[in-house]
Amino acid sequence: MSEATRPAREHTGGRNAVVVGGGLAGVTAALALADAGVRVTLLEGRPRLGGLAFSFQRGDLTVDNGQHVYLRCCTAYRWFLDRIEGTALAPLQNRLDVPVVDVGKPEGRRLGRLRRDPLPVPLHLGRSLAAYPHLSLAERASVGRAALALKGLDPADPALDDQDFGSWLARHGQSARAVEALWDLVGVATLNAVAGDASLGLAAMVFRTGLLSEPGAADIGWAHVPLGDLHDRLARKALDSAGVRIELRTRVTSVSRDVDGRWSVRTPGGTIGTDAVVLAVPQRETHGLLPAGALDDPGRLLRIGTAPILNVHVVYDRPVLARPFLTALGTPVQWVFDRTAASGLREGQYLALSQSAAHDDIDAPVADLRERYLPELERLIPGARTARVRDFFVTRERTATFAPTPGVGRLRPGARTRAPGLYLAGAWTATGWPATMESAVRSGVSAADAALGALGRPRPRRLFQFEEAA
Repeated sequence: MSEATRPAREHTGGRNAVVVGGGLAGVTAALALADAGVRVTLLEGRPRLGGLAFSFQRGDLTVDNGQHVYLRCCTAYRWFLDRIEGTALAPLQNRLDVPVVDVGKPEGRRLGRLRRDPLPVPLHLGRSLAAYPHLSLAERASVGRAALALKGLDPADPALDDQDFGSWLARHGQSARAVEALWDLVGVATLNAVAGDASLGLAAMVFRTGLLSEPGAADIGWAHVPLGDLHDRLARKALDSAGVRIELRTRVTSVSRDVDGRWSVRTPGGTIGTDAVVLAVPQRETHGLLPAGALDDPGRLLRIGTAPILNVHVVYDRPVLARPFLTALGTPVQWVFDRTAASGLREGQYLALSQSAAHDDIDAPVADLRERYLPELERLIPGARTARVRDFFVTRERTATFAPTPGVGRLRPGARTRAPGLYLAGAWTATGWPATMESAVRSGVSAADAALGALGRPRPRRLFQFEEAA
């Protein structure tokens, strides 16, 4: 009899767990549990692993649904890459270097850079900020003072969660131009919200950790291969090696606790009996699966809003951009990445535009988006003016992240529930981070740690090495 159809009342030797959801949080939880000697079944409704960081085929192209990056300070995601043997496929910059192009300026004077020197914090960004051409001298000085004030905040202070970042910046002398050219340049990409819509607590966490903790904390890394190679193929290989049973195309319909204290996880194909369950699915799906009494106020999960991300994909008949990526001012275009090699394209160039907080564009017809973004790319990248567009398409993630609005912190639950043996994971849970790959992995670690304690299993030391490096 297969495990998927084994009656819930049937016990087998040792401890076992079921992880519901095969995104980064679920994969992490499954690996952590298996590494500690727990027999794990991972259930995923999609035909693949990876959650919202995945790839698909479009003709000969391998396309990521969205451009995902991480920073050197993302110690949990870096542990994850190492655990699945994918570190070399998603390398970090040797040193932070972000080209910032302002299309509102005359050509030849448009380029600025945000980069660091090998100096202690905060001197590591001093020269870059002093020479940053997109702010006036007074604005640069004001930014420095605000950064020092931000460094003095405690992101864990609940009072910060109730304030918005934009108002705090205004109180600390930040002009609208400084917000656009610096604070939102970083914040929109990491928080998926403009400063006025973001919790001060989450914003303080992002800027303190990424820019004001260690000199190299903000060095950028990204996959040089399709995301599916990492989060599906290599993740599946690691899970298989760890002895995790993976059931794809398997939708969980209910989770309930039995009279003997074990759990029943029901799918259309049968019922699995288990000692512990990790729900690693989005907040609304989690709400629908929670048994009565598992949370004091389960309705708060439904009050965690979502925010969209739009990705615009353009294939040109020739190379138009010499840099691996850039970000832009004075245009709707936010970040542009060269995905040519990663996609398998052999001729021309493939650019991906990552548009966070894309509330205005997320439901726009493709024709309208083409009319809007192709001229902007020509303004931004001179080579695009003479190139022919071979393909133009978009990918939309309407619920890409949780919305980091003021007050969201008190809505995010921790890994433990009131039901013994039931745990929660997902980037939307209380990790202290915004909705990033780092947050997802941290949540999986937290859920596994809580489950291992209840199951009487030791923590695998290598699982928590990233905590020592943080």
